[in-house]
Amino acid sequence: MKTGIFSPTRACRRARHTTWRQLNAVGAVIVGLLAAGCAGNRPGEIAGPQAAAANQGIGQSTAADFDAGVPLAYYQLSLEFSKSTAGFTPPVQARAFGYMGLALYESVIGGMPDNRSVASQLHGVGALPDANGIPYNWPLVANAALAEVMRGLWGDQTNKATDNIAALNALESNLASQYGAGIPPGIAKLSSDFGRSVGAAVFATSRDDGGDRSYLTNFPTSYVPPVGPAFWVPTATGQVAMQPFWGATVGTFALSRAAECDPGPPPAYSEDPSSAFYGEANLDYQISKSLTPEQITIARYWADGPGTISGPGHALAIVGEIVMQQHASLAQAAEAYARAGIADADALTAIWQAKYQYNLIRPITYIRRVIDPAFTPILPTPPFPEYVSAHSGQSAAVAATLEALFGDNVAFVDHAHDADGFASRSFNTIFDSAEEAGISRLYAGIHFQSGNLNGQALGRCVAAKVNGLSWRR
Repeated sequence: MKTGIFSPTRACRRARHTTWRQLNAVGAVIVGLLAAGCAGNRPGEIAGPQAAAANQGIGQSTAADFDAGVPLAYYQLSLEFSKSTAGFTPPVQARAFGYMGLALYESVIGGMPDNRSVASQLHGVGALPDANGIPYNWPLVANAALAEVMRGLWGDQTNKATDNIAALNALESNLASQYGAGIPPGIAKLSSDFGRSVGAAVFATSRDDGGDRSYLTNFPTSYVPPVGPAFWVPTATGQVAMQPFWGATVGTFALSRAAECDPGPPPAYSEDPSSAFYGEANLDYQISKSLTPEQITIARYWADGPGTISGPGHALAIVGEIVMQQHASLAQAAEAYARAGIADADALTAIWQAKYQYNLIRPITYIRRVIDPAFTPILPTPPFPEYVSAHSGQSAAVAATLEALFGDNVAFVDHAHDADGFASRSFNTIFDSAEEAGISRLYAGIHFQSGNLNGQALGRCVAAKVNGLSWRR
């Protein structure tokens, strides 16, 4: 058992006050998020805005003195955006989470005396505004930073720009009223202006990473896939490869290059029944013929396809669950979202690099060709190559960053799909959820076992790079 950096907060075992179901009405989110921390369990109790106001929030408070209501509200709103904003495919969405986490963390780093900025340690991130010791109100800073960077990421030229920006403006105003209560107007304005400057700077530095407005270019018709029996082919009429150039053109954050966590090649292609490749395909086929109701539920629960919160969104929803369950402070939430977002973004870029480097055939194509022409998976196969599994890789990357912070023995309940008619799912550890996400793709007939396991290994590699940054002084 490994304890995490934040492990002392686990002494607080009070009942969770808020779930994602209660956060569906984003405008009322703060009412349910002012859960007090546990007195005496750490320096700087988690304080709601009224408690901070009593202290004036001037010159004495750090980001650890405030609750995580601000980031929780914005990340919940981002999940709603994911359902309705066209083009936020997994790599595009994960990239947005990377920049959101960076903006959040860097905006409040001046109120985190034990932490250091990571901006200079990341590739392609320009200079960001510095707090310079000014006694800001950190929730107001975070509020403005997230609103501003999200106006760029989820506004700009998206099909829902007007609606998304209006929702962000309304949330920013609501939170400013809640967390600005009792704060001198001058400090409130300085705090919001500073946060807005960080959010704007982070969005500006995102614009030359190769992924700007990538929600408009998911399916380039210029891509010509390689030809051969082992290679991916479209699995449905009219299907076009999704983001085939992502791994080669989009920059990474913590990784030196997209291939730094290359998982190595998949098993050699073969149609010989005694071969390892045939064995993996046959495993998928045999599973498909005897799926239990629980396995079908798992496959559908983790489907996270178009029009949903998507796979990266599901991983970030789990971050929110852990933040709430652990009664994390604003400081802890900022670091958790930053690590998870950067890991998610780099994992998806590394995964997409592997997918189009190895360009492996999907199970549906192989099984219909070699084993059973009538094979039909229970979920549609996504429009990109098999190896490695994005579900496995990005879920593992996020889970491993969370376990580095909170420990590897944190049980939790996933409520990500409560509103979609699914029962919540319980896990004994955070990484258990990543393993279930990975195996769900075998149940769905979408991935081979090597794509799952090597995807998890890639995710752990990415998390190690992110966790290896100098986050502490």
